[in-house]
Amino acid sequence: MKKNIVLIGGSHGIGRSVVNQLHKNYNLFVASRSKEDLGDLDITHITFDAISEELDVNVLPDKIDGFVYLPGSINLKPFKMLAIETFEADMLINFFSMVRIVKSIIPKMADASSMVFFSSVAAQKGMPYHTSIAAAKGAIEGFGKSLAAEYAPKIRINMIAPSLTDTKLAERLLNNDRKKEANALLNPLKRIGKADDIANMVVFLLSEKSSWMTGQIIGVDGGASTLNNN
Repeated sequence: MKKNIVLIGGSHGIGRSVVNQLHKNYNLFVASRSKEDLGDLDITHITFDAISEELDVNVLPDKIDGFVYLPGSINLKPFKMLAIETFEADMLINFFSMVRIVKSIIPKMADASSMVFFSSVAAQKGMPYHTSIAAAKGAIEGFGKSLAAEYAPKIRINMIAPSLTDTKLAERLLNNDRKKEANALLNPLKRIGKADDIANMVVFLLSEKSSWMTGQIIGVDGGASTLNNN
């Protein structure tokens, strides 16, 4: 019997790559604002805005084996140029909306199930112009570790902390070859991350291959969080 996986987000970027890898072997429930290029894949799509709507858990299966929260933001500006409203908006989409959904679906999580949240390399490595997003992602890390402790051994909860990845969310930072080359050179592996790089880790964390991992923050970042070879 196929396991049930719920993705919040999934119509593009990392989420779309996760869907590509999972849709043949799992029952996928993808809740996102639009179906975009999900096409005719064998999934259940739920039209849903994580910021402004409550997720109708009645449309989800009674037993959920895996859950991934994908919505996020990137606001990179000097602190003096960031309005308080920007901090609030980043906290809303990255953290508070995630907590609200987790609270609603956690009664449906099965024994030996897995949840995956997203942090950022900026949450643990001090980086200029990242105060707002680092604060929001830091909240996710603290929440995720505490939740993992509370729900072990029933539910495994891990977090992925990427560095800059070539997705729609980051297109403003990578919208020409010069920007792509400059950002690639900042990374120890000298390339920008791809959506599949991150999706590979999501798939692993949802699978039984990671059954002895919980409460972890995993850097899929080309070495950016731990190496300095520039």
